[in-house]
Amino acid sequence: MATVKIPKRMSSALLNSLGAGVVPRVGLEYVAVGRKQEISALLQDFENMAGGGAAFRFVIGRYGSGKSFLLQLIRNHAMDRDFVVADADLSPERRLAGTDGHGRATYRQLLRNLSTKTRPDGGALAPILERWISGIETQVAKDTGLRPADEQFADAVEKKITEVIGNMQGLVHGFDFAIVVSAYWRGYRQDNEDLKNAALRWLRGEFNTKTEAREASLGVRIIIDDESWHDYVKLMAGFVSSLGYKGLLVLIDEAVNLYKITNTVSRQNNYEKLLAMFNDTMQGKAEHLGFVVAGTPQFLEDSNRGLYSYEALRSRLAESRFAREGLQDTTGPVLRLQTLIPEEIFVLLTRLIEVHAVHYGYQPSMTTAQVQEFIQEVHSRLGAEALITPREIVRDFMSVLNLLHQNPNLSFSGLIHGADFKPTASSRDPDVDENEKLAEFSL
Repeated sequence: MATVKIPKRMSSALLNSLGAGVVPRVGLEYVAVGRKQEISALLQDFENMAGGGAAFRFVIGRYGSGKSFLLQLIRNHAMDRDFVVADADLSPERRLAGTDGHGRATYRQLLRNLSTKTRPDGGALAPILERWISGIETQVAKDTGLRPADEQFADAVEKKITEVIGNMQGLVHGFDFAIVVSAYWRGYRQDNEDLKNAALRWLRGEFNTKTEAREASLGVRIIIDDESWHDYVKLMAGFVSSLGYKGLLVLIDEAVNLYKITNTVSRQNNYEKLLAMFNDTMQGKAEHLGFVVAGTPQFLEDSNRGLYSYEALRSRLAESRFAREGLQDTTGPVLRLQTLIPEEIFVLLTRLIEVHAVHYGYQPSMTTAQVQEFIQEVHSRLGAEALITPREIVRDFMSVLNLLHQNPNLSFSGLIHGADFKPTASSRDPDVDENEKLAEFSL
């Protein structure tokens, strides 16, 4: 019997996700291989953030190369190290800038997915605020000797809260942020769920108009909008670090959707916003904050529509002339995902066998030679090895494991060498032009 130990709930989510070509949220550590350099670089960023610094990284790789997998793996590493994590996928409706709520939609997604080690599935904003209030109450009781039942206790707590949030008021939008946080405390003290919920809605960017904000009795006349949402991310990073968390890590996936914006002005506005976020982080205007943005090589390098079309970004992100295949400076802002080597693919598939066997309760019988035979068959049927991504291999291998388990009389060789076996076609970037496709397939 395989020796790996994994909870049934976790193995179920892991196998279902990988079989569908979706990156799982849990259990990634059981099948993660390679990426040691990239993970080491990002973990170094965590140390810098914990010390009050900031970090900004672009993770670049083609479709199916493992960008989303790496982001989820780093997400779990960050929560284990007591960071607060927020993640969002960009889409036509969620961008970095816009005039129709596109930027605020991204912010709302980030706040909905706000997660901690004790709340790994999102929705951590309210627990974070409760932790903040509880910590202040504990500190007041320790400093004054008062108890929660004493008449003076609430006044002492409110005084302490005013003192704490006063430190935020000198920051951009810090005054309004502090007022809303204080309103949440009032709702907590008065057992007023409506006021607490209104404060949470405001902090999550869910008010659509300033009139709504005024009517909520929060004491503010503005709302989080497309222009200001990044300032509130910086405020949230400072706030959670003041509560004892190491900082805030923001993960943004599917950044290729910015590349796909057809309107040139709109696309450039998004790149300008990205530049402002990058500069704030790299110039020390943010503390305890890290960004990881994932996208394709076209999103980065296309001189007509990619980040390189925006000169200020190109000059900051262009690769060193001394870098080459297999040799990259991992302290730079761009981390390029290299293709997994055959040995790493082999280890990955071996781990999948173990997890699959434990989940379904059988003794694995697939041999080392058969795993290698599968890899060779996929390569021979799909063409150049460089065009095959981990996502495609994993999906096909999960299908093979499932079919063999469900059909005990089926032979491994008969399955993978059968005329009907058609490996998943390579995941292609739909925005790559035909000349580039022909050049790649001529390798």
